Amino acid sequence: MRIASLYRYPVKGLSPERLPSAVLETDGYFPGDRLFAIENGPSGFDAAEPQHQPKIKFLMLMRHEMLARLRTRFDDASGDLVIAYEGGEVLRASTATAEGRGLIAAFFEGFMPDELRGKPRLLSAPDGFRFTDSRSGYVSIINLASVADLESRIGSALDPLRFRGNIMVEGLAPWAEFDLVGRELTAPSGLRLRVTKRIDRCAATNVDPVTGIRDLQIPKALMSAYGHIDCGVYCEIVAGGRLAEGERLTVGAGEAPQRAGLGIA
Repeated sequence: MRIASLYRYPVKGLSPERLPSAVLETDGYFPGDRLFAIENGPSGFDAAEPQHQPKIKFLMLMRHEMLARLRTRFDDASGDLVIAYEGGEVLRASTATAEGRGLIAAFFEGFMPDELRGKPRLLSAPDGFRFTDSRSGYVSIINLASVADLESRIGSALDPLRFRGNIMVEGLAPWAEFDLVGRELTAPSGLRLRVTKRIDRCAATNVDPVTGIRDLQIPKALMSAYGHIDCGVYCEIVAGGRLAEGERLTVGAGEAPQRAGLGIA
């Protein structure tokens, strides 16, 4: 399969950032991905002893589609989060200082006051932790052929970014990514990914990532068409290395699951 594009999501629920390449570390996460989350009132998250928290405790697209109207960018060098709205930059603030984090929290307090359960707060992931939806959501792969197949079933254009994946691939048959669970994928650099499980989808995919309009019912469409609500797969990084757009991933060792029961039509 060919890598069509790579994306990271520095802040949970906010904009994707396309990358030409990325260096992944053994047993790590996709670089720069889900480094931050915006707490929607007290969540109980403790950076000293980080534990996975339900996404309902944070601002996220499943409940707050207006987040998709923002265009955000994280500057790795400065640690600044840049937020644009309706074509203009509205905030540039440091994620590394109390003052900057306060400005970011104040922005969301003003942007979506009716959606807040308490005072918002920017949380930073400590080393070895990320604000992923799944405890084992280290790296996600989206098969563009599966998205296209679903698009044909619902009769409506479907932006693959609705699925907020890290690695978009082409060259696989529709839904063939499910057959990769238990297998390893190898990049030219020697990087190895072990495919661990399918990704079940929630109402966040109903939101158009450009307009912020909740215009489709993706989990319902998946269930109706295929008998499941899955799209994409999660992987863990077995051996680190570099990935780049245009490179190919080859399928290696492992035991593939049986196709039966996947609801593939």
